[in-house]
Amino acid sequence: MTKKIPSSLGGKAAMAGAAIGSAAIAAALLYASKRKDKAAETPQRPKTPPETD
Repeated sequence: MTKKIPSSLGGKAAMAGAAIGSAAIAAALLYASKRKDKAAETPQRPKTPPETD
């Protein structure tokens, strides 16, 4: 049993909106994971007290 694709303008707009929305979610997840990897990659410098005279 296959679903019939709506032929009205509203149906096409809904399909396009769903495609754009899912692409935006995928891009956000990729960006977040890449940013998380980059944060883990940077080494943490040890805290040293400032040198004073």
